[in-house]
Amino acid sequence: MTKKRNTQEQFPDEFLKKLKSVKAKRAKTVIDHILEYGSITTEELKDEYGYDHPPRAIRDVKEQGIPIVKFTVKGKNNRSIAAYKFGDPNEIRCGVLTGRKAFSKQFKSELLSQIGEKCSICATKLEPRYLQIDHCIPFEIAGETESSFMLLCGSCNRAKSWSCEHCLNWSNERDIESCRCCYWADPVQYTHISMSMIRRLDITWKEHEVMIYEKIRKIAEQNTEPLPDFVKKIIDQHIRVTEKPNDSTP
Repeated sequence: MTKKRNTQEQFPDEFLKKLKSVKAKRAKTVIDHILEYGSITTEELKDEYGYDHPPRAIRDVKEQGIPIVKFTVKGKNNRSIAAYKFGDPNEIRCGVLTGRKAFSKQFKSELLSQIGEKCSICATKLEPRYLQIDHCIPFEIAGETESSFMLLCGSCNRAKSWSCEHCLNWSNERDIESCRCCYWADPVQYTHISMSMIRRLDITWKEHEVMIYEKIRKIAEQNTEPLPDFVKKIIDQHIRVTEKPNDSTP
């Protein structure tokens, strides 16, 4: 545990009022810890609070418009780990004490009618309660000026968060157009994935389709090939056959 010290006297009353107004559990946990100890590390988020994805917890605070600064400290086994503390109160997004807006049930219903009850990334059909609303372009990049939203399953939401937070555009340029051309904003029409020249296809087999998946998996095991490589080979072979010129004489 970080050495306990009171940091509240360092900040303006208005900033403290904003910090204490946050009620979301994960963000409040981070805020309260930093107020009490001055900073919080990824190890503390995992070991003391059980957050397996610490950057997501930090992002929750940033989405409230609260500035957070990342730095490096020595953790267990003397290895370098990330730590976080409050940034300059004057850097609160747009100069106001507001952050990401909460989404209403009505707004989610409207998205469901537009998109359908499926994840916008992997296209898996799910009950609405398992789908989470997310900005197509990260809130940290475009704020609320970007009005496009998507519905994501928990797995894709975590993957998108990790990928975005480790993207060079996130840490350096923060260019909205680069985000708009990314897979995580539009999994159909995209030119890169987090600034890397990669193409990706998420496929899920559900209910009666699971039998097809198991057949493919068994054949891949028999051929001692990794399943993704085997699926790509099947697709490649199919394309070669369909593109083969017709040898029949007219």
